[in-house]
Amino acid sequence: ITVMSYNIRFDNPDDGINAWPNRKEHVADMIGTKYQGDIIGIQEAIKHQIDDLQQQLPDYSWVGVGRNDGKDNGEFSPIFYRKDRFYLVATNTFWLSKTPHQPGSKSWDAAITRVVTWAMFIDLKSNRSFYVINTHFDHIGDMARVESSKMIAEFVSEIEPDIPIIITGDLNVPETSEAYSVLSDHPKLHDARYLSESGHVGPTATFNNWSELRPPETRIDYIFVNNCIRVLNHKIADDQYEDYFPSDHLPVISEILFK
Repeated sequence: ITVMSYNIRFDNPDDGINAWPNRKEHVADMIGTKYQGDIIGIQEAIKHQIDDLQQQLPDYSWVGVGRNDGKDNGEFSPIFYRKDRFYLVATNTFWLSKTPHQPGSKSWDAAITRVVTWAMFIDLKSNRSFYVINTHFDHIGDMARVESSKMIAEFVSEIEPDIPIIITGDLNVPETSEAYSVLSDHPKLHDARYLSESGHVGPTATFNNWSELRPPETRIDYIFVNNCIRVLNHKIADDQYEDYFPSDHLPVISEILFK
């Protein structure tokens, strides 16, 4: 299964040449053609961006809700998946706050509302059930990011131990942060980069200014997996189209196997 975590950058008209209408085909090409993702956790998607991707990626379905109202308003953290490969069993979204079931809520020192969208699937090839958890942490609040990691860690701990779990996300933190450590030190979870059986390929930064990468080891986008998963490889893809990246983040990609 090819897993991807991809912050596609919200449709900001002020981005000029990098505004969404000029790059939406490139984002779809990265997902569906170049890397042929099976499961894709996307961040910063507004509903019309999801609609654009769905139109260009007819082999996929998706789940998720807008973070502002639990419906269509605000950014989504949707999960795209190949509909001929996976059967959707259940899905839901919770808010990274002290009131996780209240749409639009935020807590601690978070600057804006943030969510987790999760889905349980059955892989139709292996008949295995598995979970995908996708998120986008706050860009300002250190406490909010730590508490968000704790919420995800608690959610993971409640899942049966023999079910594979995949986490995709823009955590907005480097590996040296406490928020990262909460997840990487969890007894069930592993950073796919360091579990990869063939090491890592590509840059070690995931954030860019559209034409150039940020300094090395500024990775803020991740794939985590639990003990039920083998990671065959790990890549940060730095493909450009006419000298520009399709987003101000690079996608993180891993091929995985269920043990």
